[in-house]
Amino acid sequence: MRRYTLLIALLLAGQAANAQFLKLKKPRFSGIYFQWGYNRDWYTKSDVHFKDGDKYDFTVYDMVAKDKPDFSYYKKNPWDITIPQNSYRIGVYLNKQHTHAIEVNYDHAKYVQVDNQTLRVKGQIHGKEVDEDMNLGNYLVHLEHTNGANFYHLNYVGQTEIWHNKKKNRPWATAVWKAGGGVVIPKSFVILFYEKLDNKFSVAGYIFSGEAGFRFYPFKNFFLEATAKGGYANYVNALGIGTGRISHDFWYGEVVGLIGYDINLNFLQKKDKPVITQ
Repeated sequence: MRRYTLLIALLLAGQAANAQFLKLKKPRFSGIYFQWGYNRDWYTKSDVHFKDGDKYDFTVYDMVAKDKPDFSYYKKNPWDITIPQNSYRIGVYLNKQHTHAIEVNYDHAKYVQVDNQTLRVKGQIHGKEVDEDMNLGNYLVHLEHTNGANFYHLNYVGQTEIWHNKKKNRPWATAVWKAGGGVVIPKSFVILFYEKLDNKFSVAGYIFSGEAGFRFYPFKNFFLEATAKGGYANYVNALGIGTGRISHDFWYGEVVGLIGYDINLNFLQKKDKPVITQ
């Protein structure tokens, strides 16, 4: 059921973004914005495929994983703002009203397999065919993208005002929606048959998503953003142990809270020449 809910959210966000984009007559670089904040994530079950030549080639079905917010980290490292699950965006406004933008959208989300699951394992392990339910324990099979599942997007962003500050003639609040895609660059920690490895970063697959929410402007250029996000991630070639490779895909839901700052560059725009009438 969650998959279909996320898919509907993606389609609605994509259609809304497409409709807004069609209204953009002539793109103009009018400003930039920066955002930083935190995310929480939920994942659907995933069929995880492990392969390393003739050594093994098997799939673990319906693996359950969770995120790892780990806010207790701040007790020891209160100034480290990069932990646990952070997000940032850098965007370019495409019109004077700031209702259209293109942004680089990054989420440092963590994906952690729940230990001690009893799951179906099917395939070949060290020359032996297997097709049975196994308790994976802590050290038989364990997968984490804990230095980040790392979702990198290029998004189209649409924005419309929903609450106007008449006194200062600027928005109080806007609705915002986004749609786009990109790549996943995880750093995976893997335990397999009691051998473990903390891997390096690598481009492992692709991702797409839709996102919608609200921006609040307590000051002219400073804003707060809260969004809900749904997407699909496919890790087609994540690094395993040695020459091994791991592949799996999942749908995910996410909530994101961000602070942001607008830098207005309308002063760089050329003024329209006056029309001279006879």
